[in-house]
Parts: sequence; structure tokens; C-alpha cells
Amino acid sequence: MAPKTKTPTKKPAAKSKAVASMRFDSAVLVKELLAPVPERARDVLVRRFGLGASATRETLESIGSRAGITRERVRQIENAGLDAVRHSEAFAKAAPAFEELRKHVLAQGGIVAEEHLLSTLATDERAKNRFRFLLVVGSAFFRERETDDFYARWHVDPTIADQVHEALSRLYDNLPDEDVIPESQLLDRFIEELREVNDSYRDETVLKRWLGLSKRIGKNPLAEWGRAHSPAIRTKGVRDYAYLTVKRAGRPMHFSEVAKSIGELFAKKAHVATTHNELIKDKRFVLVGRGLYALAEWGYAPGVVRDVIRDVLEKEGPLTKEDILEKVRAVRFVKDNTVLVNLNDPRYFKRRKDGTYVPA
Repeated sequence: MAPKTKTPTKKPAAKSKAVASMRFDSAVLVKELLAPVPERARDVLVRRFGLGASATRETLESIGSRAGITRERVRQIENAGLDAVRHSEAFAKAAPAFEELRKHVLAQGGIVAEEHLLSTLATDERAKNRFRFLLVVGSAFFRERETDDFYARWHVDPTIADQVHEALSRLYDNLPDEDVIPESQLLDRFIEELREVNDSYRDETVLKRWLGLSKRIGKNPLAEWGRAHSPAIRTKGVRDYAYLTVKRAGRPMHFSEVAKSIGELFAKKAHVATTHNELIKDKRFVLVGRGLYALAEWGYAPGVVRDVIRDVLEKEGPLTKEDILEKVRAVRFVKDNTVLVNLNDPRYFKRRKDGTYVPA
């Protein structure tokens, strides 16, 4: 059955890939395969797969509406046309071409995302449509539809496909919910989950290609991996780029430095004022000094310095001046003198005889 014509969810466009050099001409091969098919069925196949002058792939409804028949009747005619191709002499003669195509899929990892596979076979839509038709009609190829977990994909070995699907699911389950990990560490984890897969497939390029099958595992612009819904992975605007920038720095940053670093790291123009406004609005950031922002996940506390001191004392109990300075520094980027000025204000804090302080 031909794939649905609904446009699949696509990942961000990747860099252009080299197109494989096949020993057969896809245009000539498709023409030969369609020749023995009855005219009505051939017309349906041409329209469904976009094999004519136009690269547009038509739906069952549109073909049925033009012909005055139901979509189910169009489906029946389409299936009959595919069967006619598979039982033709031309199909038998095309065995070497289909074997070459099968080996290409194996070279890509045995299971590969549809968009990636087609991009390795052709650059224009008409040629991609021809290869899509060959994959559908060929008996060696299996298409898995797009789901909530995976992109549409093709494979030539159900066993490998199942092992990869299961490994990706286990990998996702063991990833931190919000945090990210370096690419090298993720690949090591993935290899551990692929313990049943033949070692010949454990190539870094193939591993990354398999990771690209998953909708639930993603990579940010800094080549860090994690769950796709994590704020450290999805980057939709200045706030997300700012988050990655500060997280990468691992220290509080002034909003002007954040704006500059966004441009340097991601080649994205971020105005200083806009960046400042976004940092103020986002609960992931905490103002820890004059214009300095840290990540809330680091444990930094919001509020004025005396509020931070009070929170420390209420949590820890009476503390010495030195202990207070140490604990306030851990949650706020502030000068010691600023802490001492607030600590010595009798309206808010009281010094006990043993030298410790408590809230007034």
C-alpha cells in the first residue's frame, strides 16, 4: 500500500548529504515496471506516488473524486496495480536493482528514517518519489509509520528493527528528565542498550542515524543530548538560547554578556535589552547580583540579601558570621560587605551572646 500523503513531522533540516550512486536509472526502471500494469491501475499509481510530470502525490480522496469512485475503490485499484508490478516479468528482471537498493539500506544501518533515506538516494522530489515507489513495491523493504515515539522509517530486517526500537525506548527511560549529557556519554549508553545488535552496526555514524529515528530523544545546538521536551534541548527563542548559554558557562553572567555569548555560540542576534527582559520573565533564571543572572536549578535564591540571610537562618538555625557568609555565597553572587551590612541591621537580625545570629 502506498504511504499516506499527509506531510510527516520533520526534524530541523540537516546539512546536505551525498547522494548514493546507483548502477540503475530509477526513471527507466520505474517506467519499465509500470509498463505491464493495466491503464487504470497505472494511472492511479502514477498519481498516488507522484510519478508523472508533477511531483505531487495525490490522496485517495482526490483521485476518487476525479474518477467518481470511492476512496476504498481507489485503494483496491492501487493494490491491484502493485500486485501487477510484483508479478510481472519486468519486476523479476529488476532483481539486481532491488538488491542494490537493499544493500544501500543495510549500509545506512539496516533501519533508517524515511526522510534521510530518500535524501541519500535523490535530491529532487520527482526522483525521491520514484525511489519511494521502488521501496513500496520491493518485497525486501518494510515501512514503519510515524508514531508519537518514532519518525517514519524503512528497514530490511525486522529483528534489527525491533532491537533498535527497544534500545531507543530503554535509552529514553534512563535519561535524566530535564538535564542533558555530552554526546560521547550518550553514545556509550546507547551502545550498552544495543547489546543484542551485531557489532558491525556499532559505528558512530550509524548510532547517530538510529538516534535520529526517535522523536523523544533530541540534541541541542551545543551537541548535548537529552529528552526532547527538556528546556535544555528545545530552543525556541532568546530565553532558551540564554538558558543554554548560562548553563554552558556554569556561572552567573551579566545579561549583556549573555546577549553577546548567544551571538557567538549560536550565530543568533540577541539585543541586550531584549535578553534582559527575557531573563526577568523566565523562572529558570535568578537575579543574584547587579545585572547578574544564575540558573535557579543551581540552588541560587531570589530576593533581596536580607531575605536570603533570613531564609538561611530559618533553615539552619543560629549561625556565626563566617557560616552565614559561606551559606549566602552559595546561593547569591554578592559581596561580603553587603551581607554584613544587612546582618548588622538590628531591625532584621539579632546577635546572641555566643556570637551567632538569629532573625530579630
